[in-house]
Amino acid sequence: MTVSVATICRYPIKGLSPEPLERVTLAIGECLPHDRRFAIARASTRFDPAQPEWLPKTNFFMLMRDEKLAQLRTRFNEQNGLLTIERNGQMLLRARITDVGADRILINAFFAEFLKDSPGGPPRVVEAPGHTFSDAKQKPNSTTYKYISLVNLASIGELEKVAQVAVDPIRFRANLYLKGLPAWEELGWVGSEIVAGNARLRVVSPITRCAATAVNPATAERDLSIPTILQREFGHNHMGVYAEVVGGGEINRDDPIAPL
Repeated sequence: MTVSVATICRYPIKGLSPEPLERVTLAIGECLPHDRRFAIARASTRFDPAQPEWLPKTNFFMLMRDEKLAQLRTRFNEQNGLLTIERNGQMLLRARITDVGADRILINAFFAEFLKDSPGGPPRVVEAPGHTFSDAKQKPNSTTYKYISLVNLASIGELEKVAQVAVDPIRFRANLYLKGLPAWEELGWVGSEIVAGNARLRVVSPITRCAATAVNPATAERDLSIPTILQREFGHNHMGVYAEVVGGGEINRDDPIAPL
């Protein structure tokens, strides 16, 4: 069976909902365009947009601590900068997130109200040109922290068998979901290169899973301790791999993927 791309997703705001794509063009050393471009910083977070540096995810609102974020459905239009926020099919806000003036004030006020029960002061949206708010710090065997994350749907299928419940792949917030690959075979790609569509990726590490995967994206409730199940049943808490782009090119949904 041909191994191919089942789904392409980006997550413009760290911790918020995915946006499926039909195709994407990757550049060497870069993540998906606009992936984790924005983040909701905690009041205590020190982030300088003029000199952006990677920070641990605990500096930001994210699903590991703030499962309430899964109630929201967001859409980002990179052409005009508009962010749309909905909950239960009702539009709550539509404003230009790229506008650091009045619209950004509206967005910050929305999140301050929505997250008012969280400890600390009011949150704020942050971004910096060329920066991505990746969970993963740069690995010693890579040239960048701007990774593409890949998850094998067959590995999720094995997890479902032992958990005895359906597991939404979006829990793992991957950029590329793969089909046609035997379960767990992706973990053997670490240190190797793969071709995805017209792009070339080098797999740098497995992805260690945290409590964020316990949050059901449909209900915003913690209902499944995935890291615990992975460790108990499979002897590791990995699901998916990180890769860096070493050869730019376009990837389309259903494009083939093959190791070099």
